[in-house]
Amino acid sequence: MLRHTFQTVGLVVALATGAVSFTAAQSGEPRTGVDGASLDYTIGAQDVLSVTVFDQADLSGKYPVELDGTFSFPLVGRVTAGGLSVRQFENELRKKLSDGYFKNPQITVSVEQYRSQRVFIIGEVRAAGPYPLTGDMTLIEALAKAGSTTPSASDEVLVVRGQGAKGPVLPGQASDTDIQRFNLKDLQSGTLAQNPNLHDGDTIYVARAELVYVFGQVKSPGSFAIKSDTTILQALSLAGGVTPNGAMGRIKILRIVDGEKKEVKVKLTDTVQPGDTIVVPERYF
Repeated sequence: MLRHTFQTVGLVVALATGAVSFTAAQSGEPRTGVDGASLDYTIGAQDVLSVTVFDQADLSGKYPVELDGTFSFPLVGRVTAGGLSVRQFENELRKKLSDGYFKNPQITVSVEQYRSQRVFIIGEVRAAGPYPLTGDMTLIEALAKAGSTTPSASDEVLVVRGQGAKGPVLPGQASDTDIQRFNLKDLQSGTLAQNPNLHDGDTIYVARAELVYVFGQVKSPGSFAIKSDTTILQALSLAGGVTPNGAMGRIKILRIVDGEKKEVKVKLTDTVQPGDTIVVPERYF
């Protein structure tokens, strides 16, 4: 309801300041649409456009783009929007209305509903599925739409470039796919290089975290999901900590090295490796 109110207010502002919007578009300055999306967004079939012609209420309205990329607009007839950016279509419609109908028409175009482009979010997120690609959607925005990652998620996020794919594309599913890897911690800290803009058909894949096993004198022995920088001490904390009978000085790590299980001496501040088994022995007295 609040979002609808903001959109309504934005439309009123656009109507009241049509001359300013028109000047910005003509000068080539960066501008976003009424919905806040970039004017570089490529319009596709089934998108719904909001067209505002200043001082011409009978021409302003919402227009669904048909499957062939066109729709019918008053006075000028059928116009082609599919394949054009919002900015390009705005300029094209302005030219058509200038041709014998209006002198210097003031027009703004935005995307009311995104239906033609989407991304797919799968893996360790709370609400996996397809999501509309809205404007300049970034990776962090897409993950937020999916309810963020689950506690069992790894700290690596893969973006598989699908090039308009109609369904999710898993890593390794096709030999010619472009896979980009991003660190979730860097993403959450706001590192811009780790927060790319998404493209139509992209699949965002959040893998399940690797596991370590903690046994012996701990309060909750079992398997636990770890991050890439989880230490021995942090792994013990995941298991509820060491019991009063645990010998902290004699903790053992069983690790697969070159295909063989070996006992490795470590410090509490050392980083665990996927598949490690941490054993806390009992104190002698």
